[in-house]
Amino acid sequence: MRRGALLTLAVAWACGPAAAETAYVTDSLRLGLHAASDTSDRPFENLTSGTAVEVLERNTSYARVKLADGREGWVKAAYLVTEKPAAARVLELESEIDGLKGAVTEARTEQTAAQQELARLKTELQETTGSAETIEETIERLRAENRAYQERFEAYRHTVPLLWAMPAIVVALVAGFLAGLWWLDALIRRRHGGFRVY
Repeated sequence: MRRGALLTLAVAWACGPAAAETAYVTDSLRLGLHAASDTSDRPFENLTSGTAVEVLERNTSYARVKLADGREGWVKAAYLVTEKPAAARVLELESEIDGLKGAVTEARTEQTAAQQELARLKTELQETTGSAETIEETIERLRAENRAYQERFEAYRHTVPLLWAMPAIVVALVAGFLAGLWWLDALIRRRHGGFRVY
């Protein structure tokens, strides 16, 4: 009897929950998080599009998920996707573009400061009477510094301006929204025998 109980515990432990996957709530949607496994009760939380959840278990219609704050509940599995929605990706890209623009501005400021420093040192060199070797060494050092600043400036020269990126982002958002609507419509029609119920 004791061996049978131990064997049952071992099998239950080995067949425990599979490795959790991360999924995202799809575009343009508020998805109810329910306590009941068939989502028949009133949702205690509404998840917005792009919310990351950890899928603990899933069947064809419903999925048990865990939020970042540790709360768990059930949602309709059809509204979970494995890729981040376009809106979340656009926000990340906009943040990256802002960072690159800041780096370009900083590089330009540094180049201007270097050019001013170079002009000041050239003036000092002209006013100072020194050996030709010392003057040549100083000029060469300043040229190397100026080349280094120009290389840094060139590295940021080919970044995408926000003015060009915004139309692409808007097109991506609209395409993502339309694809989401089409996908949602197809799911609803498939679920209801080809009829639209909205």
